[in-house]
Amino acid sequence: MRSLHGALLLLGLISGAARAQATPGDPRAGIAAFNRAFDEATRTMNNGASLALWEDNGVSLLPSTRPIVGKQAITRFFEQVTAPLKGATMTSFDFQCFDITVSGDWASEWCTEHQVVALPGDKPPFDGWGKMLLVLHRGVDGKWRLTHEMWNQAVPPDSLR
Repeated sequence: MRSLHGALLLLGLISGAARAQATPGDPRAGIAAFNRAFDEATRTMNNGASLALWEDNGVSLLPSTRPIVGKQAITRFFEQVTAPLKGATMTSFDFQCFDITVSGDWASEWCTEHQVVALPGDKPPFDGWGKMLLVLHRGVDGKWRLTHEMWNQAVPPDSLR
């Protein structure tokens, strides 16, 4: 189930990036735009939009898998993960990022996420929590894109138990 959770999160990344807009000036505004696009891509499970959030040589590090290197490999991974999920829908997604650190055209942040996905058929919904570390790079077009992401499973906050 861990790889499904990471795959669903990565699926979201591949889907909503097209909405990230270049933001001249304050780099945090551009990172906030990236995060909104990430949220939307994940929420809508849109592979194409998520893929647009990645640099061509991006690397995804998911639990119990080999590194997924480059957009072609990420695309193949998503195709393998989404094939059995036809008809699945994201029913809720909560995404929060913290400690944005910017150094020139490079930035990092760590994020938490919680997603509930209704699966097709009689399968129970997927309800997962995760933590991520994102490394972003600002391209010559001013857009922030993922160069590296590492995800691992998390537990619900104590307040929700």
